Amino acid sequence: MAERLSNDFQLVEVGRKDPQKTAADVRKNEFKEIYAPFKQDEASAQAHRCLACGNPYCEWRCPVHNYIPNWLKLATEGNIMEAVELCHSTNSLPEVCGRVCPQDRLCEGSCTLGEGGFGAVTIGSVEKYITDTAFAMGWRPDMSKVVWTDKKVAIIGAGPAGLACADILVRNGVKPVVFDKNPEIGGLLTFGIPEFKLEKHVMSRRREVFSDMGVEFQLNTEVGTDVTIDQLLSEYDAVFMGMGTYTYMTGGIPGEDLPGVHAALDFLISNVNHCLGYEKSPEDYTSMEGKRVIVLGGGDTAMDCNRTSIRQNAESVICAYRRDEANMPGSKREVVNAKEEGVQFLFNRQPVAIVGEDKVEGIKLVTTRMGEPDANGRRRPEVVAGSEEIVPADAVLIAFGFRPSPAEWFDRCKIDTDDGGRVIAPAESRYPYQASNEKIFAGGDMVRGSDLVVTAIDEGRKAAEGILDYLDV
Repeated sequence: MAERLSNDFQLVEVGRKDPQKTAADVRKNEFKEIYAPFKQDEASAQAHRCLACGNPYCEWRCPVHNYIPNWLKLATEGNIMEAVELCHSTNSLPEVCGRVCPQDRLCEGSCTLGEGGFGAVTIGSVEKYITDTAFAMGWRPDMSKVVWTDKKVAIIGAGPAGLACADILVRNGVKPVVFDKNPEIGGLLTFGIPEFKLEKHVMSRRREVFSDMGVEFQLNTEVGTDVTIDQLLSEYDAVFMGMGTYTYMTGGIPGEDLPGVHAALDFLISNVNHCLGYEKSPEDYTSMEGKRVIVLGGGDTAMDCNRTSIRQNAESVICAYRRDEANMPGSKREVVNAKEEGVQFLFNRQPVAIVGEDKVEGIKLVTTRMGEPDANGRRRPEVVAGSEEIVPADAVLIAFGFRPSPAEWFDRCKIDTDDGGRVIAPAESRYPYQASNEKIFAGGDMVRGSDLVVTAIDEGRKAAEGILDYLDV
């Protein structure tokens, strides 16, 4: 829209514009990122919409407190090299966060323009543009001024927390050696998140960047099997644990042990392994082709299951969630994408049993209504009497969340956990994120519980600062 002010000037309103999205009928048949990258003029125009608020709510809502208005301004000026340096000053994986962060409930959800009804600045897409463009231009972290020490730290887990910890350590002259049981870095970034959200070349490129910086990776190596924790404690000056959360939470309903019921994470990992050629046998791949699929849950993992099942040519995919749409914990953007691709949603439906004789035949649901808020401020779902229904199904995917899986050596190493199995490693202590064994630090999901990629990055970086203080370097 343009309004004529005089013979020489026009006031032009530039609205929010997201990157071009692949049409649903095309993208639901392929495992590729669905958003096209911004072109230079698109990124500049969208970044230029930033009001440069004196008190940038976007920056404070971001768990790593990115300097968002600052690098948006640099993007408008075309100063990509300075912008990418600024991105990396607070975030170890900005190209990942630009793709998978739920910006609609973090930075973009706090944007002044969005609050005013004008459409938030497309912060995530510009962040992705800055980092991808800089890498293509040959940018790499400048390590020329690093003063190397004789200290080295073992990092268990090459997920976002472990990688972020390694990033801070290596920039301060401490040698990080990262151990992971998988053949590639990334943890669930690589093996859990589907390619339609994060293509895997992003992580392989990041592995090259970190390796060039001096980070050493020992992959296909499981601590407790291929190398002992005692070896790490004796050979390294400190140990950081970033093993995430992999044990799925059940609903405690009848029928969860029937053939055809699958844990969400196992299903997603099997699909990525199949796509990447890592599966060891055909039996390792769980396919939903031709099946009536019901996904239980309302978070981003549930959306990943929905959209992966669609791409596996399921006959139908239904997502059942016990609250209403407004109270879903996942990204609104992912819900929209799932709907466009053909996923049906049953809101205010709570599972009470999975039915079937020798295999899944359906799921019994009851209708709920929203009651009073719980301790976290979310309205409780209350069952409506006499509302039971059975929805036919051939497969059920359970996406209720995940909890930590304490290793068998925790007790021997005197690593304290809480009642939920989370490692006790306080952020507010002399050495942040130090566990009860003074030589061991921890961060990410195994400390805070299953959460976002960006919160794991934040804790990995802060734990590294605690390690540096502990090592007195």
